[in-house]
Amino acid sequence: MVHTDKILFIMFVIFSGTALLSTIALFTRQSLLVAYMVLGALCGSWGLMLVTDPELIMQIGEVGIMFLLFLLGLHLQPQNLVHTLSKVTWVGLISSLIFILIGYSVSIYFDFTRIEGIVIGASLMFSSTIIGLKLLPTTILHHQHTGEVMISVLLMQDILASVVLLLLHGSQDGFSYVDTGLVIVSLPGLIVFAFIVERYVLLPLFTRFDQIQEYIFILSIGWCLGLSHLAGYLGLSEEIGAFIAGVALASSPISLYIAESLKPLRDFFLVMFFFSVGAGFNFDFLGIVLLPAIILSITLLIVKPLVYTFLLRRIGETKQVSNEVGLRLGQASEFSLLVASLAAGFTIIGEVANYLVQATTIITFVVSSYIIVFSYPTPMAMTEKMRQD
Repeated sequence: MVHTDKILFIMFVIFSGTALLSTIALFTRQSLLVAYMVLGALCGSWGLMLVTDPELIMQIGEVGIMFLLFLLGLHLQPQNLVHTLSKVTWVGLISSLIFILIGYSVSIYFDFTRIEGIVIGASLMFSSTIIGLKLLPTTILHHQHTGEVMISVLLMQDILASVVLLLLHGSQDGFSYVDTGLVIVSLPGLIVFAFIVERYVLLPLFTRFDQIQEYIFILSIGWCLGLSHLAGYLGLSEEIGAFIAGVALASSPISLYIAESLKPLRDFFLVMFFFSVGAGFNFDFLGIVLLPAIILSITLLIVKPLVYTFLLRRIGETKQVSNEVGLRLGQASEFSLLVASLAAGFTIIGEVANYLVQATTIITFVVSSYIIVFSYPTPMAMTEKMRQD
C-alpha cells in the first residue's frame, strides 16, 4: 500500500511528473510554470489524490521564494537599489490603490460583502515575485536597469504586504499600536543589523574559509533563512528578510559564487511551490467563481501593465523599460493566495471569496507567463536570441 503522506512519495510524484510534463511543454512551446500547476491539479485532492496535503508543499515552496529573492539581492549593489527604490515609492503606492479599487468594484458587482471586496482588492494589488523574477534572463538582465526597476517595485509591494498581513492579524487579535510601531522601525533596524553582521562576521568567515565550498554553501543558506526568520519575528515578511540578506552580501567578492551554487536549490523549491498552487485549488468552487475570476483576470491583465507603464513613464523611465516592466508585473501574486487564505482562516471573508482570489491568481499566472515568454527574453525562451537579449 502506498503511503501518500511520505515525503519520498511526494517527491516522486512531483519531480517524475514535472519531468514528463515539462518535456511535453517544451516540445509544444508551453510555459514550464504552467506545467507545474497543471500537474498539481492532476495529482491533488480534486484530481488523482496522489498528494493530499498541498499545505505542506506550499510551506516548502515558500522557501523557494526566499531563495529567489536572496539570489536577486546578491546581484544588486546597495547604492543602486536605494536610488531606484526611492524613485518607485509612489509608483507602488498609487498602483496599489488603483488595483484595490478594481478588485473591490468587481467584487461588489458580484454581491460580495464590502469587507470581502476590500480583502479581495488588497490581495490582488500585488504582482508575482516568482513569475517576475523567475522569467528574467539568466544572462545580463539582472545587471540592467530594467531588472532593478522591477525588483524595486516588487520590494515596495513586499513592504505593503507586511502592512496588509499586520492588519489582518490585528482584526483578529485586536489592533495594536505597539505592533504597528514595531513594523515601522523594524525594517531600517533589520537593514542596519544585516550590514553589521556582514561586515564583522560573515566577510571575515568567507575570507578565511573561502576554499571550503561546502562551508560557504551552508553558511549562505543559514544566513538567508536566519534573516528571513528574524524578519518574520519582527512583523515583516520572510521574503524581505531574504532579500536584505542577499543585498548585504552583494558587495562581497564571493557573492557571484554563492548565487550560482544556490540556483539548483532555488529551482527545487519553486517547482514545489507551483505544484502546490494547482494541488490546493478546490474545484468544487470553480462553477461559482469562474465568471468573476475571468472578469477580474482580464481586467488585471490589461490594466496592470497600463498603470505601471504610465506611472513609470511619469518618473522618467523610458518607454521600452516601462512597457517591459508593466507586462512582467501584469499578474496577481503568491501574496494574493496568502492574504486570502489568512482572511478566510480568520473568518473575515468566506470560502467563495477565498477561492475567487485563488482562481484569479492562477488564471493570471498562466496567461501572464505566456505573454512574457512570447514577448520578452526569458530563460525558457525557444530561441537563443530571446534567451540572451
